Amino acid sequence: MTKIDLAIQGVPVRTPLAKAARRNAKIWLCLWLMAADAVALAFGFAVALVVEEPRTISDGLWTAMAGALFVHAAIAFQNQAYNPRCLTKPSKSCRQALLSFATTLLVFLLVAFSLKVTGKVPRFALGMGMVTALTLLISQRLLICHVVSKTFGKLTAELVIVDGANLPNAYLNREIVDARASGLRTDLDDPYMLDRLGTVLQDYDRVVIVCTPDHKAEWARALKGVNIVGEIVMPEIAELGPLTTRQRDGVTTVVVSWGPLNRANRVKKRALDLAVTIPALLMLLPVLVMVAIAIKLDSPGPIFFRQERMGRGNRIFQILKFRSMRVESSDATGARSASRDDDRITKVGRLIRMTSIDELPQLINVLFGEMSLVGPRPHALGSTAGDELFWRVDRQYWHRHALKPGITGLAQIRGFRGATNTRRDIIDRLEADLEYQHGWSLVRDISILVRTAQVLMHHNAY
Repeated sequence: MTKIDLAIQGVPVRTPLAKAARRNAKIWLCLWLMAADAVALAFGFAVALVVEEPRTISDGLWTAMAGALFVHAAIAFQNQAYNPRCLTKPSKSCRQALLSFATTLLVFLLVAFSLKVTGKVPRFALGMGMVTALTLLISQRLLICHVVSKTFGKLTAELVIVDGANLPNAYLNREIVDARASGLRTDLDDPYMLDRLGTVLQDYDRVVIVCTPDHKAEWARALKGVNIVGEIVMPEIAELGPLTTRQRDGVTTVVVSWGPLNRANRVKKRALDLAVTIPALLMLLPVLVMVAIAIKLDSPGPIFFRQERMGRGNRIFQILKFRSMRVESSDATGARSASRDDDRITKVGRLIRMTSIDELPQLINVLFGEMSLVGPRPHALGSTAGDELFWRVDRQYWHRHALKPGITGLAQIRGFRGATNTRRDIIDRLEADLEYQHGWSLVRDISILVRTAQVLMHHNAY
């Protein structure tokens, strides 16, 4: 019989590692992790102390080291360094171990300073002990995570309860119970039924409910009283991409967006823009004047090219560029991307486009707050990838406008420039823009500005 057949009959389908064995395994493995930490720290510092002349080391120092082990155990326990997830997640395990080690070391040094015994502490031994103990600590934690994952797989005990809905294929390898076949109901007026549900769930860490829409509220209320993680499958809100929920004035809302930068980070970004833009405009003023004169002499028409572009918050603004095309051939909507042999580009225009000098007037946009030095490049409203408008290629296109558009960006330093002849051309840019948005930092902005100097003259700049 298949797992689904068994579940329909109300029989819990078990994974190879039974829930009771899994629960006991977690307890013993956490205890082993505590012991392994203590051994690693004790051995690391002991080796370092023995390297020093053992006769010069007082008994009080050995006692202090023993006390430090107990302090570390308490701090690590408080920092969740012995949480069962540290048995299978190397990054979390190492992060919590490092935090606990650093906190313990800080406490040890503060106590030594307060007692005025810092002069009695052998500094070479302490430094060597720190390096040795930390190396052993991280190594044994990585080893334990590897062994536990290979031996036990997932340690989390999960149950899926199906109540009249279709079971997603992703849950076929879980422990499954059919609520209707096994007589489980979400009757809040029946204490015995709630007791039965609590008994079923008592040995699990997580339960997922797959039910019909009319039963979701009942299951949600029933799960509030169980002491495990309870989740309800809700595919109908997947398209909303919810971030969290909020409740104000008795009304519950699903939060689907918030600005990628808080007020403090926006101030930092603006400060960087002004700190670079104002000196840059002053230093580049002679270059700007010479380029303006060259454009005027090369072809009739205005010096600057103005075009509507999409800015922050999906608000339209006028971007400034040095004019590089003949006036009669200019494309106000951007429906036609510039190509390598574009006959619309003037002689001076070809030079300033190849060297990215045509973008310099956008420093004025930055000064006025319409753009930033670094951010997603603003596109013309009629820009297309192949024969399709940018925003029709991927609906996430509009997400990139949560930040101010930039003169340069992550996409540009990765070489995503030039004509967008295929859907892939705009998707590459979009993926880079969203990556930048989700991982913004001031250091990253500075890094992008530095790396931009390496791609000012690019084979796709024409």
